[in-house]
Amino acid sequence: MTNIYVAIAILYRDGKFLCQLRDDVPHIRYPGHWALFGGHMEPEETPEVAVLRELKEEISYAPPSVSFFCEDVEGDVIRHVFHAQLDVDVNDLVLLEGWDLKLLTPEEIRAGKCFSQQSGDVRPLGVAHQRILLNFIADVEGRSQRS
Repeated sequence: MTNIYVAIAILYRDGKFLCQLRDDVPHIRYPGHWALFGGHMEPEETPEVAVLRELKEEISYAPPSVSFFCEDVEGDVIRHVFHAQLDVDVNDLVLLEGWDLKLLTPEEIRAGKCFSQQSGDVRPLGVAHQRILLNFIADVEGRSQRS
C-alpha cells in the first residue's frame, strides 16, 4: 500500500474554524463533507510549503506563516496538520476548490455537521477532520486552563 501525504490547515478566527464543503464527487475522500483546506504534497515539497501552496490554490489566501499542530494517520493517508490565525474576513476569500466554505463553531464541530448555503442542506464533517479539530480545540482549551 502506497501512502498518500497531504498537508492541511486549521485556520481560525473569532473562535470559529474555516472549513470547506468538499465537492460531491465519488472519486475523492469525504465527498460532500465539510473538511479542512489543504491537499496532496508534491514530490520534494515540504509539508509547510505544500499547505501554503494549497491554501493559495483553494482560497486565494495563505497566512504569513503556519505552525505545526500534529500528524494524523488514517489508513493510507498521512496528514500534516498546521494552524494559523485567519487574518482576513471570510467574505474576502475566493473559493477556487470545493462547493462552499464557512467558519464553523466548536458546537457544529462537536455535532459533526453543519448547514451549507450552497448545498441547501446539512452536511457532515469528514471523520478525520472532525477528530483533528476536536483535538485542536481540546489542546487550546487545555492550554488556556493551565495559564
